[in-house]
Amino acid sequence: MAVCGAPTAVPAARAAQTAGSAQGSGPAQAAGSGSAESGPGSAQAARAAHTAGRSTHTVVTWGASAERQGAGPADRSYRLIVRTSVGGTDPRIRLSNAFGDHPVTFASAYAGLRKQGAELVRGSNRRLTFGGAASVTVPAGETVFSDALPGGLAAGSDLVVSLYVTGARGPTTGHGMAMQTNYAAAGDHAAEEGAANWTDPTGSWYWLDAVSVETSARTGAVVTLGDSITDGWASSTDRNRRWPDYLSQRLRATPGSRVKGVANEGISGNKVLADGAGESALNRLERDVLSLPGVSTVFLFEGINDIKAHSGVTVDDLTAGYRQIIDRAHAAGKCVVGATVMPFKGWYEYDAESEAVRRGVNDWIRNSGAFDAVTDFDRITRSPYDQQRIMPFFDGGDHLHPNDKGMQAMADAVDLSALHCAR
Repeated sequence: MAVCGAPTAVPAARAAQTAGSAQGSGPAQAAGSGSAESGPGSAQAARAAHTAGRSTHTVVTWGASAERQGAGPADRSYRLIVRTSVGGTDPRIRLSNAFGDHPVTFASAYAGLRKQGAELVRGSNRRLTFGGAASVTVPAGETVFSDALPGGLAAGSDLVVSLYVTGARGPTTGHGMAMQTNYAAAGDHAAEEGAANWTDPTGSWYWLDAVSVETSARTGAVVTLGDSITDGWASSTDRNRRWPDYLSQRLRATPGSRVKGVANEGISGNKVLADGAGESALNRLERDVLSLPGVSTVFLFEGINDIKAHSGVTVDDLTAGYRQIIDRAHAAGKCVVGATVMPFKGWYEYDAESEAVRRGVNDWIRNSGAFDAVTDFDRITRSPYDQQRIMPFFDGGDHLHPNDKGMQAMADAVDLSALHCAR
């Protein structure tokens, strides 16, 4: 049953059209108010820009790709912890029922700042509303934005979104491999700031797929579209050491950078061309990338799962998929940076045939001119003694996924100036 006073939810593919529309009343102070760092893209900078009469816009500060998950309990709370990238004001969350086959009701939703574990900073947990209502029902296949929560949210904050979910039936929507400990509890505990009732840890995010803020109109975001390497497999859990996290740190520390937001849209096992571990990059591009607010750049780093699957994918097949992504992103006014496919000799699916495809694909990425810029992850991570292998110092242990040092080296290899282009 629809919630009285709730907004009309929108299909995921059209979510961006509503990204700046809801401005509901709310608490006098938002999560993170008073703790925003100074500098470009921070909450203080956004407020100063507004005071000076300069325009602002909505920019994604965190994102995670939606996937189909197993059935969820009908009366349960979820405490979801996410790390912000760009700071700003008036944070909003996006809830997704993209893969549900029944409506789901969010009976209450709160946002606060984490102290430790499932415990929040006292006084930071504030109710989120949806078209002024305290709850919202999202139909199957659709998404909804919360109203803006007045106040500031600093870059690099551990934002905690607590949801009390009722009426959940069938498959849920979430992100399976968060590399972050989140928490669940039976019943409604979303408003609580203590950790006593949050006794069920979980390694996934549920229903929450984006957080955005208002910031200077000159500030944009980059979306990293990728697979398990981007998703953070083999990086340290609860430490935010995925390569997009390190990239976010670099962007925050770089004065004058117009790109400050980073949304990690990696899915473990994901392919460019075929559905399987999540929808293919081609099929999820609109929902996971182009619908996010304030995106100026797409960073495309996928292909290893297409190559090593031995499904007959050729260099021409994969590069044709890249071209489709590039063309669609360009049509939406986005820059596109491409990254070469990293070495994987020693991984159990490696063979000479797949290596030949990888090399051919990398040659195209480097030399076709199709991308606005290229980051050569292959060159940065390969061993000087065997260029078909990842450097041992960067190897997370399976000869495919980099460890924390490898993740940092990847982020350090990105030319930050290449994240802006004339588009």
